[in-house]
Amino acid sequence: MVDPYVPSHGSTDYKVESYELDLDYRVSSNRLTGKATITAFATQALSRLSLDLSGLRVSKVSVNGRRPQRYVHRGGKLHITPATTIPDGAEFSVDVQYNGNPKPEDSPWGELGWEELTEGVIVASQPSGAATWFPCNDHPGDKAHYRISITTDSPYQVVANGRLVSRRVKASRTTWVFDQAAPMATYLATVQIGRYDEVDLAASPVTIRGVLPAGRSREFRHDFGRQQDMMKLFCRQFGPYPFGGYTVVVTDDPLEIPLEAQGISVFGSNHVDGRNGSERLVAHELAHQWFGNSLTPANWQHIWLNEGFACYAEWLWSEESRGLTADQQAAKAHTRLKGLPQDLLLSDPGPDLMFDDRLYKRGALTLHVLRRHLGDDAFFELLRTWTKTHRHGSVTTADFIALATTFSPDEEALRHLFAAWLDSYELPPLPRKR
Repeated sequence: MVDPYVPSHGSTDYKVESYELDLDYRVSSNRLTGKATITAFATQALSRLSLDLSGLRVSKVSVNGRRPQRYVHRGGKLHITPATTIPDGAEFSVDVQYNGNPKPEDSPWGELGWEELTEGVIVASQPSGAATWFPCNDHPGDKAHYRISITTDSPYQVVANGRLVSRRVKASRTTWVFDQAAPMATYLATVQIGRYDEVDLAASPVTIRGVLPAGRSREFRHDFGRQQDMMKLFCRQFGPYPFGGYTVVVTDDPLEIPLEAQGISVFGSNHVDGRNGSERLVAHELAHQWFGNSLTPANWQHIWLNEGFACYAEWLWSEESRGLTADQQAAKAHTRLKGLPQDLLLSDPGPDLMFDDRLYKRGALTLHVLRRHLGDDAFFELLRTWTKTHRHGSVTTADFIALATTFSPDEEALRHLFAAWLDSYELPPLPRKR
């Protein structure tokens, strides 16, 4: 079934194996021309299939190299009737040529997707903005391989997911080609374009680089300089970093909040102040590479597995860097949540509350209470096993509970713990430290 939180997007009639995107973008006119080749497997016999694509014009469609019987593009959906029915289990490919002036899509969570900056582009798709720049099966549980080629004006630097395979300059334009081998959800696919300089931050245990406006290098090195230490801590506590490298993009424009993409985090100019003013967020976005990007929620109901874990990583970094301990952070968060409305169900918050700050904090509190229940050794072994078992996969709350149960000496107590913290509206009391 489609995701009930975003019912207008996604399909379970097929599973995508790969996206090949060939994009040409003119910065001055905000003009995007694209060709997408989507390779997928049918999960049932398909006499018709649908892709998500909004705000752009489709000029040509083919299925398995043949002109379809019919296609209709309306309401953010590209409905295609193939020349012949695609059998259940069969592999098929769809080619879509399209163009237009991409823009963010209005949603209950604000404007999402492809957005112009003062000089360049930012793409922020969570949870349903991917369709503003390429035709896709926009469902968090459908992860695929990506190869993204972007041609744009040569003064601009391009960042996209995965390994930079090639960069070719021809006259005044440059083509950048990226390959993302690890499976990736549509909402984590991104393109960032700007007049940026590149800064190397670390070579081990993972290559970390910054891409930022000219003249911000000194402040950036100060504010993001401890990422190598964060990476070492998180690799120790969560297991090996799941991707080939990590890139931090700083836009020349301010952003309300930073955002994560697979292998990439994006911060606004306001997050670089030379005083470590956003270090909590730096840790949060890095942690998403494990929780959200490698382990992706099967649907949006399970978003606490992204945000609760990333918030708890903030507390772990605070403890490691001699700030407030995780116990102190938990007590502070619990006191605050007690004074707020008790109308959030962590295991199923609903679309209106899926990005509520209470979900982040209550998710972190749930993990802290679990840590107290299991003890540090078992708790961090659980996290490492969790990331190893489901590496590059899709996860649910039930999956996490089932795994946690194998680490607990008291299964009944653990199930009561999860019932109280995940399945009850009322905030439970914070247990005393043993």
